[in-house]
Amino acid sequence: MQSTDPIAVTDAPIHTAKLIGSSRITPPGSPEDVRHMIFATNDAGVDGRIGHCIRIMAPGQFGNKHHTRLYSLADIDTSDPQCTEFSLLVRRCSYIDDFSGERYAGVASNYLCDLPMGSVVEFSGPGGHPFSIPANRSAPLLMIGMGTGIAPFRGLISRIYDTLGGWEGKVRLFYGARSGLEMLYMNDENKDLANYYDQATFKAFQAVSPRPHFDEPPAIETAIDTCASEVLEMLQNSDTHVYIAGPQAMLARVEDTFTRIVRSAEAWTTLRQSLLASGRWNVVLY
Repeated sequence: MQSTDPIAVTDAPIHTAKLIGSSRITPPGSPEDVRHMIFATNDAGVDGRIGHCIRIMAPGQFGNKHHTRLYSLADIDTSDPQCTEFSLLVRRCSYIDDFSGERYAGVASNYLCDLPMGSVVEFSGPGGHPFSIPANRSAPLLMIGMGTGIAPFRGLISRIYDTLGGWEGKVRLFYGARSGLEMLYMNDENKDLANYYDQATFKAFQAVSPRPHFDEPPAIETAIDTCASEVLEMLQNSDTHVYIAGPQAMLARVEDTFTRIVRSAEAWTTLRQSLLASGRWNVVLY
């Protein structure tokens, strides 16, 4: 899903959900406050899949009723017909005012991070294009994420190994963060993804920023390049599914890396068209 606005606020019904779990998953020493948040809703019609987005309706400012923000589902459980549970990965954000130069707290992220347990939020969705799991369990899965883009991958990996009981094809995850402390689900505070390191088909590769204090993005290209021959093999396999999630700017960098790996822009264009045409190109950008 490359659209940043997959859900129309004016058309989509508004639902409510209660906060039933909130835990910081970045270590105390990290400057980043990222929380794994679990919500429960009894509203009928809330049916989504990993990779879908919901729009959180935070209290508005300057006379507006709502301040809205899209979040990708980190996981969703619809097994109980009376109650749906879903998880979000929320990073506490701030922004610099272009006019004054002052830093202000992000409205939606701080609203969510500060919610007391049991609080009720309003949201619309789910919507957008979910990450589909191929029926062929021998299909290779190539996953690339940055920042909170790791959210759908945690859920996807859990589904294929825990819910489905295993995966025969190669599963390769390339994940970038500013520093080792911010490797979400792969740090001392939360090691969920480490649970799958003993799976024969799963490998994860990390990339950090070369200059995190200057907000330089993680060197995701370097991590992919370390496995260039394997990535090339996966891209050329007609069964491979590619999943990309993270900030909008990362897509061009990933595609430039793929172009270099397949050795020409023409070859990558042909491969990309094949991935798109067969539904094997899955992208969620924020």
